[in-house]
Amino acid sequence: MSSSSPTLAAAALAVDATDKAASRRGQPKGRQTRAAILDAALGLASQNGLEGLSIGVLAEAMQMSKSGVFAHFGSREELQISVIREYHARFEDEIFYPAIRQSRGLPRLRSLFERWVRRVSVEIDSGCIYISGAVEFDDRTGPVRDALASMVRTWHRALERAIRTAVEEGHLRADTDPTQVLFEIHGLILALHHDARFMRNPGVTERAMRGFERILADCMTPG
Repeated sequence: MSSSSPTLAAAALAVDATDKAASRRGQPKGRQTRAAILDAALGLASQNGLEGLSIGVLAEAMQMSKSGVFAHFGSREELQISVIREYHARFEDEIFYPAIRQSRGLPRLRSLFERWVRRVSVEIDSGCIYISGAVEFDDRTGPVRDALASMVRTWHRALERAIRTAVEEGHLRADTDPTQVLFEIHGLILALHHDARFMRNPGVTERAMRGFERILADCMTPG
């Protein structure tokens, strides 16, 4: 990858602008620089996967020295884990926190799924780190896989909790199996990602939404 490409130049300008803005605000420049590096790392990982991420690749993208990047992330493993945590934080900000402001029960569950579908639709060209990371690390062990699995489990627990709340609110039948509903909902997201990103099929977002409503209909309280 050439350091003179528009993407790399833009990344370097972003770091420079961030440093200058931090100086003007009196905030620690190191913290702002780390945030800019992490933002670039997240973009690279979304395009090339977590395994395509390294201190050297990131240093080239940021037009920094390897030692400069290493000062913020002491190893490739630490960098990958930091990217996973940043992705999860943004995932929560975009999907979880807005959705929990909805009423308990089905309104909240629907908001969680609709926002998840919207994010996957936006990620068609870049890729979902949860999904691509699972492909990269499904047969491996170690801290990176553990961090990724932990973030996915956290999200699944939130979804399952929303399903259980819908049961408690009387929106879904008392005999609803939340784990099964979660399994089927996640399956819709995987199918959406596959058919939109790999197959390039049209109308898959609408199909995912119809599938979701069918799952709910099967569990709805009569009347």
